[in-house]
Amino acid sequence: MTAVTAPTNPAATGTDASALGRARLAQNFDTFLSLLTTQLKNQDPLSPLDSNQFTQQIVQMTGVEQQLATNDLLKQLVTNTGTGVATAVGLIGKQVRATADNAMLKDGKATWTYNLDRDATDVKLEISDSKGNVLRSIAPTENKAGDHVFNWDGKSASGTTLPGGEYTLKVTAKDGLGNAVTSKIFADGVVTGVEQANGSTRLTVNGAQVPWDQLVTIRQPDPAPTAANGTSNPTTPNSNT
Repeated sequence: MTAVTAPTNPAATGTDASALGRARLAQNFDTFLSLLTTQLKNQDPLSPLDSNQFTQQIVQMTGVEQQLATNDLLKQLVTNTGTGVATAVGLIGKQVRATADNAMLKDGKATWTYNLDRDATDVKLEISDSKGNVLRSIAPTENKAGDHVFNWDGKSASGTTLPGGEYTLKVTAKDGLGNAVTSKIFADGVVTGVEQANGSTRLTVNGAQVPWDQLVTIRQPDPAPTAANGTSNPTTPNSNT
């Protein structure tokens, strides 16, 4: 089935009015406090300043600050409504591809897809943990241009079986002249969940969290091959070990 380009969030343009208003309010409030302090220090003891007037001004400025905060919340709500959980939930069950170098290790297996924009002669795959420690380095033998599926068995360089969790892949590729070959890393899989936190919508693909705006393609999942006896006969993707 033909792949459909995923929707992306349009980048905000121009100066954010709320941020600019808050910055100006902060400057005015500091100026107001400075003037108030100076006036209080130099007021005539026989004719003190009216404190009620200053109190009212402080209350008014606080109200403006609260209104700016409300505007930010409304802006976030509108954004979430357009590209948030309500929209993303329609992707559950869909086959997607997203730009992502992280994958979840589960049952001794983690899978990435990486793409080389041209043939390479030297490719190095490095798997790291959440702290950035390189746990294993692999040199695949199939380095033609195009997509490559890499299945990791969850073992470190010493052969130790690592615990389940999220790991990161780094691809370094060079041609015969030592020039860098451009590579991209993708997460390919079926969306099984949608989550939103801090205004960001994330999809669960192969057990790992993928940002909504990193989607590249969306399509219906491929039907499982059917054997002669009518039962499902799943296939296993190629792997580099």
